[in-house]
Amino acid sequence: MEERTGIVKIGYARVSTQDQKLDLQRNALTAAGCSVIFEDQTSGTRTTRPGLDKVLARIGPEVVLVVWRLDRLGRSLSHLVEVVQQIEAKGGGFVSLTENIDTTSAGGRLVFHMMAALAEFERALIVPSIHLPPARPPLMR
Repeated sequence: MEERTGIVKIGYARVSTQDQKLDLQRNALTAAGCSVIFEDQTSGTRTTRPGLDKVLARIGPEVVLVVWRLDRLGRSLSHLVEVVQQIEAKGGGFVSLTENIDTTSAGGRLVFHMMAALAEFERALIVPSIHLPPARPPLMR
């Protein structure tokens, strides 16, 4: 993410279990310039998380949500897209450090939305196939 004055970076870190540690994420978010880091210890499949809710409540113009990796924000691409759309609607930005995605730039928004479109396409291909009857084994002679 290019450095611009007036931008506030808020970090979000998440682990699924008590056995997992937040240190790696905290260090990366601090190094990226996050002024505050919110944390959750819960599954990424949960769409409601106290730490994430606090981050989203602070998002506004000139505020950027930073995560260490996309899967820390959520495991579902549809949820990721929903969160990024909420952020953009409030005038904020989103950065994923590992994937080098930065929606504060036109190129970053393009990459993120292309990923989302490809995931939607893949889902559209998979859904009809799970409704097909199972294939019958060939007759033995």
